[in-house]
This record gives sequence, C-alpha cells and structure tokens, in this order.
Amino acid sequence: MHVNITKSETGNNKGSSGQLVAYLEKENRVAEQLNKDYQREYWFNQESNTIQPYEVRQKIDGNIAKLSKDDAKFFLINISPSEKEILFLKEQYGEDGAKEQLKDYANLVMDAYAKNFKRNGVDGNQDLVYYGKLENHRYYTYKDLEVRKGRAKKGDIKPGEQMHVQIIVSRKDASNSIKLSPLNNSKGTNAEHSQKVGQFDRVAFKQATESLFDKTFGYDREIGESFRYANTLKHGSYEEKQEVKEQQKAEYTIRLGNQQGYQGKGLLDILLNEGHNVGGGPPTPDDSKRKKKKKKRGYYQGPRM
Repeated sequence: MHVNITKSETGNNKGSSGQLVAYLEKENRVAEQLNKDYQREYWFNQESNTIQPYEVRQKIDGNIAKLSKDDAKFFLINISPSEKEILFLKEQYGEDGAKEQLKDYANLVMDAYAKNFKRNGVDGNQDLVYYGKLENHRYYTYKDLEVRKGRAKKGDIKPGEQMHVQIIVSRKDASNSIKLSPLNNSKGTNAEHSQKVGQFDRVAFKQATESLFDKTFGYDREIGESFRYANTLKHGSYEEKQEVKEQQKAEYTIRLGNQQGYQGKGLLDILLNEGHNVGGGPPTPDDSKRKKKKKKRGYYQGPRM
C-alpha cells in the first residue's frame, strides 16, 4: 500500500482547488466521450458517495478562514494499492465491490489522518473537510521513461491494475478554525509549533494505513511488501537493513515450507526432503540415481585402456 501526501498534482495549492478538481474529473470526461452509458465516478467522503465536482470546489475554497494568499489551502492524498492488493480485493468482492471497499477504506485512512495530528477538536474524519475520487487507470506523462523512449504516448493508459483514490483535504478543519498541515516536521518537541499545525508523523501515518488495510480485509502481507521493509532499506542503518533481510529470508522459508507441507521445518530440512545435496555431505539416494542416469546416457568417461 502506497500512501503519499503532496501539495497538489497540478502544482499549486495556494489558490482555488478548481484546477485540481477539474483535473481529477479527466477520467469521467474521457469515458463519457467514448461511452454514453458510462457510469461516472462521483466524489465521496464519510457522509456521501454522490458528491458533484462543483460541491467539492465550493466547500474546499470556502474553508480558508484567516489563511493568507501564500498559505496552502488544501493538500492531495494519494492512496495507491499495489497490483497484488487490488487483485486480492477483486477476488474477495468482485469488480464493483472492490471499488466500494476501497472507498470505505479511504474514509478509514482519513480517520487515521485526523487522529495523527493529536489536536484537541480533531478526533476523526468527521472533523475534516475532504473529498475523495476513485480512478480506475493511470496515464503516461512526459516524465515516464516509456514516453521519452517513444514506446508510449503522453495520455496513454498504463497497463496492469491501477485503481487508486485521490483525496483533496482542506488545510482547515471542519470548524474552519484550526490549521492542519500534514507536511510539517513537528513531532511534539516544539510545543508552540505543534499547537499551531499539529504533530503529524508521516511515518506513523503510513504504517497506520497499511495496518488498517491488513486488518480490515484480512490481508496476509509479506515482509517484502511492507512499508517497514521499504523504509528500512531506504533510511535504516546497516544493521537494521540486515535484520529485515534476515526476517524476509525466514518468512520465505516458512511460507515455502507451508506450501510444500513441511510446516515447522527449516529451509535445510525442506531442501533435504526435496532430495538436494546440501553442504557437500554424502549424496542422497536421488543424487546417486542422477549419477547413474548420466553414465547410462553415454557421457564421455575418457579413453579406455
């Protein structure tokens, strides 16, 4: 599960949200041109699943009390499940069911978002002004290597499972009185600064969203696809990196053993049971059979005297 927070996909979050709202309507516009019977994707939040784009713009742009022209007015949260996670949801709930489940999950993410600020009066998603938009595809841009190499055109649909959710969330809370910035670096050490913008720990937030997905859907996440694993390999010490790699190896051993019916046995036991000669010891019966077969096939043994 990949969750990231940016200023805006259109590059500007200090003015109206209208440009971003229009940009996120692109899939509806294209699909409706190609198919008049297309069922458009509406905006949603914790209260409704049928919100119109003009409502989004009006609510976000109207929730900016005491913000200066240079202040951020909103932020964009991208919730992008992996292809494996999307296929898991579709297998469990079907195509349409997976979409609805992902929307419900997005509301849970925004609940975790609100609580991560640790601010009085901001206790859950009901205290936020936010709107989500589910998109079924991603599209190539000029930044993609495939476009630069001429293998794809800007605007072409990317292959594979690409379903994701984009969420516009107001800088101000639902009461229009509290400033909330998820891009600040405060973790509570500066009390005065934290009181102004909250204590938003982005690492804790990403870990929370991953745990929410696993708990909500009963998803059995491998260590190698976890945020902790990726974050450790990127930012961890040498010892920490070695530790998660060893944990991944141990997990692989257990999973391989479970698949082969060798529960409770280690990798060495599994290999020996499969007939491999491990560590240069005496050959197993299977090794002896393989050598005999080679002789029977007429392999050259050197000149006979």
